[in-house]
Amino acid sequence: MKRCLIADPSEIIRKIARHYLEQLSFEVHEASSAGEAIDACRALAFNALLLDWRLPGMTTVEFLTALRFSDVKHRPLVIYTTLENDPASISRAFAGGADSYLLKPFDHASFSQILANAGLAAA
Repeated sequence: MKRCLIADPSEIIRKIARHYLEQLSFEVHEASSAGEAIDACRALAFNALLLDWRLPGMTTVEFLTALRFSDVKHRPLVIYTTLENDPASISRAFAGGADSYLLKPFDHASFSQILANAGLAAA
């Protein structure tokens, strides 16, 4: 079974993402802070990580750097999720190691398409 970590401070966003992921047969884990997310990545191998643009505890680039240099054995596909369609912040996320991005609020179709493009879900 594929496994995804939702790293987002918003309980509502985590609930919506969980619903979509479970429909796509993912095992879902949640984190509401950067520290929780890094700890989860150290404990389990995730296929994908939904990373909020403002995860408490670290900036996006700090988190991606910490993930890259941590003792994580399997680096997940990182999907940067953001409310702002800001090319500069999206570019920084990609430069830091994000693999894709998804604008909030996302719907089931856009969410599924991102995972399908990465080979983690059927289109």
